[in-house]
Amino acid sequence: MVKLTTSEKEQYLNELIEFLKIPSISADSAYADQVNQAAQWVADSLTKAGAEEIKIVPTEGYPIVYGEKIIDPNLPTVLVYGHYDVQPPDPLDLWDSPAFEPVIKTTPIHPEGAIFARGACDDKGQMYMHIKAFEWMMQNEQLACNVKFMIEGEEEVGSDNLEAFVREHKEQLKCDVILISDTGMISNTQPSITTGLRGLSYMEVKVTGPNRDLHSGLYGGAVANPINILTQMIAQLQDDQNKITIPGFYDKVVTVSEDERREMAKAPFDLKEYITSIDLADIHGEEGYTTSERQSIRPTLDVNGIWGGYTGEGAKTVIPSSAHAKISMRLVPNQDWEEIGQLFENHFRAIAPKSVKVEVIAHHGGEPYVTPIDNIGYQAAHKAYATTFGVEPFPQRDGGSIPIVPLFEKILGVKSVLMGFGLDSDAIHSPNEHFGLFNFYKGIETIPLFYQNFTALSK
Repeated sequence: MVKLTTSEKEQYLNELIEFLKIPSISADSAYADQVNQAAQWVADSLTKAGAEEIKIVPTEGYPIVYGEKIIDPNLPTVLVYGHYDVQPPDPLDLWDSPAFEPVIKTTPIHPEGAIFARGACDDKGQMYMHIKAFEWMMQNEQLACNVKFMIEGEEEVGSDNLEAFVREHKEQLKCDVILISDTGMISNTQPSITTGLRGLSYMEVKVTGPNRDLHSGLYGGAVANPINILTQMIAQLQDDQNKITIPGFYDKVVTVSEDERREMAKAPFDLKEYITSIDLADIHGEEGYTTSERQSIRPTLDVNGIWGGYTGEGAKTVIPSSAHAKISMRLVPNQDWEEIGQLFENHFRAIAPKSVKVEVIAHHGGEPYVTPIDNIGYQAAHKAYATTFGVEPFPQRDGGSIPIVPLFEKILGVKSVLMGFGLDSDAIHSPNEHFGLFNFYKGIETIPLFYQNFTALSK
C-alpha cells in the first residue's frame, strides 16, 4: 500500500499551489497566454515525473499535452485523461480569497485543510494527482503497466478540438482502459465510484419583438414584450409535476428497475444536510422520484442564464427589442443530444406567439455514459478504494456530463473508469472552489493500486 512521506506531501502540495496560480481560463480569450502557460506546466511536470514522448500538440484552440511510459508492450496500457483549463472565477466578490491566489484553510468537512482556488478540484487538483502518482510509481519502481497521458485545455468550453485529435491519433492512443478523475465521491469516510454520467444538450434562445427598444409608457400593452414572452415560454417547458413538456422528450428514456433503485437507495444520503448545505427551505423536482434519483437517473431542463432590457442602476422604462436565455438539458441513457436539441427547437418555436420572432442556437452536447460494475476497470478501482479507505465503495451514477467519455468509447473502443476524489461541497464552478488535502493525498495513494489491480485482473 502506498504511504506518502511528509516531505512528499509538502512537495506535491507546493507544486499544485504553483499550478493553481495560473489563470488558465479557456472561456476568456484575454487569458490565452496563461492557458498556454498551463499546458507547458503540465508538459514540464510529465517530464519531471519520468514520462517520455512528451508533446504539446497544437489544435485550432488550445493544445493537448501528450506523454507516455511504455515499460512492456505485453502489459496493459492505461490512458489518463484530464484538463488544465478552468472555469471563469466570476462573481469575484463572492470569493473569500482571490481565485488564483491559493490558500489552505480548515473546514468542518476538511479538518486537515483544503486548498481554495479556481481549479483546485475541477480539474487541476484531480488531474495532478495522476501525474504525482505516476511520479511516485516511477521513483519507487512500482509502475505495474504502461501509461499514456492526454491532458487538454478546452474541457470547460466543450472540448471542441478533442474529437479530431483522438481520431487523428487513434493508434497512438490505443489502450485497455481510460482513467479519469473529474468526478466526486459521497464522503471522505464513504467513497463511491461514478458508474454513470448524464448527457447534455445545451441551447440558446433569442426572442425578438420590436425592431428597437420602446418606451413602455407609449407602447406597453400594445406590443409584445420579449422578456414577458420568453418567461412565459420557459414556464411552459415544465408542467406542475416538474415533468418536461417537450413532445417526444421521454420517448427513449431507459426506465431504471425497482431493484436498481433500491440498490441506489442504500448509498448514504442525508436529505436534511443536503438542504442545509445549500441554504434551502425545501427540495424541488420531478414528482415520483427521490432527490438522489432526480440528479442522476432522470433527465432535467434548467435555465442557466437569462437577460434582456435594462439592468443598470436606477430605472429605465423600456420594452426591450429582444430577450435571451441559455437552457441546458441533462440526458439519460438512450437519449441522443442532437435529437433532443431538435425536439427542443421544434417545440420552442411551436409555442411562440406570432407577435415575436424566435432564434434557437444549439451550442454543444454529449451522450450519457454507463460503466458496468462487472467491468475489470471498475473492479480494479473498487479494490483500490477499499484498500486505501478501509471500506467498500458504492457505485454511483452522477448527474453531471463529461461529453468526451462516450466519445472515447466510440473511437477507441474501451471503457472509462471515473475515479473521482472530490466532494459535492467543493464548490466547483462556484466561488470558493476547494479540494481537501486528505482527498488530494488519498487520490495519489489510491491510483497506483488501480494500476496494480488492473494489471492483475487483465491476466
